[in-house]
Amino acid sequence: MEGSGKAVSTNELLKDECYADFCKDNFDVKTHTAQAIQHAIIAEQLAKLAQGISQLDKELHLQVVARHEDLLAQATGIESLEGVLQMMQTRISALQGAVDRIRTKIVDPYNKIVSRTAQLARLQVACDLLRRIIRILYLSKRLQGQLQGGSREITKAAQSLNELDYLSQGVDLSGIEVIENDLLFIARARLEVENQAKRLLEQGMETQNPTQVGTALQVFYNLGSLKETINSVVDGYRASLEDNVNSALDIKVLTQPTQANARGGPGRAVMPTPGNTAAFRAALWTNLEKLMDQICAACAQVQHLQKVLTKKRDPVSHVCFIDEIAKDGQADILCTFWNAVTQILSIEFQKATNSSSFLKQALEGEYPKLLRLYNDLWKRLQQYSQSIQGTLTGNGNTELPPELPPGDVDMQDIFMQKKQDYDPEKALKDSLQPYEAAYLSKSLSRLFDPINLVFPPGGHNPPSSDELESIIKTISSELNVAAVDPNLSLAVAKNSAKTIQLFCVKSEQLLSTQGDASQVIGPLTDGQRRNVSVVNSLQQLFQSVGKVILGLSSFPPAAEHAITASSEMIQAHMGSAVQPLLRSVLDSVEAILITMHQEDFSGSLPNLGKPDVPCSLYMKELQGFIARVMSDYFRHFECVDFIYDNTEAIAHRSIELFIRNACLLRPLGEGGKMRLAADFAQMELAVAPLCRRVSDLGKSYRLLRSFRPLLFQTSEHIAKSQAVGDLIPYSAILHFLFTRAPSELKSPHQRAEWSIARYSQWLDDHPSEKDRLILLRGALEAYVQSVRAREGKEFAPVYPIMLQLLQKAMSLVQ
Repeated sequence: MEGSGKAVSTNELLKDECYADFCKDNFDVKTHTAQAIQHAIIAEQLAKLAQGISQLDKELHLQVVARHEDLLAQATGIESLEGVLQMMQTRISALQGAVDRIRTKIVDPYNKIVSRTAQLARLQVACDLLRRIIRILYLSKRLQGQLQGGSREITKAAQSLNELDYLSQGVDLSGIEVIENDLLFIARARLEVENQAKRLLEQGMETQNPTQVGTALQVFYNLGSLKETINSVVDGYRASLEDNVNSALDIKVLTQPTQANARGGPGRAVMPTPGNTAAFRAALWTNLEKLMDQICAACAQVQHLQKVLTKKRDPVSHVCFIDEIAKDGQADILCTFWNAVTQILSIEFQKATNSSSFLKQALEGEYPKLLRLYNDLWKRLQQYSQSIQGTLTGNGNTELPPELPPGDVDMQDIFMQKKQDYDPEKALKDSLQPYEAAYLSKSLSRLFDPINLVFPPGGHNPPSSDELESIIKTISSELNVAAVDPNLSLAVAKNSAKTIQLFCVKSEQLLSTQGDASQVIGPLTDGQRRNVSVVNSLQQLFQSVGKVILGLSSFPPAAEHAITASSEMIQAHMGSAVQPLLRSVLDSVEAILITMHQEDFSGSLPNLGKPDVPCSLYMKELQGFIARVMSDYFRHFECVDFIYDNTEAIAHRSIELFIRNACLLRPLGEGGKMRLAADFAQMELAVAPLCRRVSDLGKSYRLLRSFRPLLFQTSEHIAKSQAVGDLIPYSAILHFLFTRAPSELKSPHQRAEWSIARYSQWLDDHPSEKDRLILLRGALEAYVQSVRAREGKEFAPVYPIMLQLLQKAMSLVQ
């Protein structure tokens, strides 16, 4: 209890603020003393400190008393540890002595080995230097002889220089007196060989001599600078072309004669004076022609260089030079160079036109001329590709060195065959797209202007012949100018088609659509006269466009098709212009033919003393109407063939309606047959004015001729006629046989209680033979039912024949 109480008092002592500072790790005596003095409680602090010290002494005494056995044990252990340490010290000293003895035995041999190894290394270096010196002296002497051999020994000299460079790598040969002069000679010789090889390469490129180019490339290959030389040569051509383009498009150079005569003030824009525009443009096109020559020459030289690289092999290692270049991923030098050329053209042309509006106007206004230069350049490049292939394949060429084997490599190039992902011709012409768009816009404006001029707002008259000729001349001129390029021809042809379409639309706006425009009763109205003038104007345009198409001998098919399609559009507008009149004529013809049923055809044969029966009144009216229509209305159209093509349709329809109504006549006596036969003959005369020849009507004409004899044949003969089913529809024959049946066997329209006009309309709405036969079958079935209803014992003699024909017809249409 006493011990615990003391422990508690010690803990309380430690927790006291006065003693807490002493337990901190960063306790500082001076700082603590200064704080105590500052608070002016020194006596109190000293008393507390004395009390604390006393308390700690008591605590230490208690701890020693409580743990004296442990303390004694630890003291004993310390004495044992000192003994062990003493023993370890003794053994360490013995080990150190043994190590010293071993070191004495090893160090001396090791030092000797190190010394001898250094001597050996120096001897090896000296031997290597001696071998290099001997080889350098030998090669230097051989190089002197090779240099005396001139260009014939230049490749061997380059090989010697390459070996000398290898011998000089990794070592310092300076200060060796025996080879100082040789090293100076080698340096001079290298410069001489390089310069000689450069001259040989330039000369070979200019003269297109594969032997000289191959020799120069072999020299650079032996010197180890083939890649750098090729890159330098191609970069030189590219830089030269860029300068040429800048010079050709330099507005200051182009206007130099003008500027020499009149100097402007500072800041004055450089542009030609109005009087010197022609001279400016002449200078511009002269420069551009020279530029195309320069581009062609540069491409030819680069192409020749690539061809030689493709075929040239090192005679020692047999490595193809193009494979050496391909290690850097630039095997196709020509493609890379061509891409650079097209980019230069695009960038420099854009810069030049952006800086000079006058230059831009010149290139846009005469774009076909610029495009022709580009096309000529492309053709020349292709021709050169063909010629260089013939040269480098060794056909009769004895100048090829043995290192250029004929036919050794694929000789395709970008000028002969397009790549899958790159079109070189398109890349060339892409630089012209802005000028093409501007030219096509201006071309379309030039085409539209004369049309807008001859169709003023509020005008009612079509253009005159002179105005039409002016429009055609404009179209022909634009097409002829665009003939320099297929794509441009197609674009201008589409513009011309738009022009023709605009003419047709403007003409359509002049057409009269009032009721008097389609009347066929009185004389020609003003609206009809205007419509005739519009159609004649369209016909003149159609003929003129046809002449233009005939003159386009070298035009691409697509462009010719665009013009042809536009001419077909003219015909369509002409057709829509005359359609209302044609419809009125056809309606009137149908109305006249229906009056056939108002006449009596049930009479018997006339007495023998009387003359032949003349044609019916409706036929006379029809003949007079058609003749008057052709005379009063259609003769004013100048497009005779076009009118006949449309009136022939009226003739076909007239014959169809005539035969339809003739089949529906009931009753039909023998005298009526005679009069109807006369009408058949007169029908040919009636439709004759509507066509060139009646025989041109084809099937309709044969139908008219074949039906007339059936009027007088028996029903059995009619059913067996070869014309039935082949030329004459079964439905028409069945309708005709109804006229020979008793009144109890009603016609389809009689059974339905329809008028002739309504039934005719139903037949028009149902052109299918099957639909008509079904309606006829219903009429026959109704007749059968009526006979059975009155308990009749037999049918009309014509019924079995009609039923047989109906069954045969139905079997054919199923």
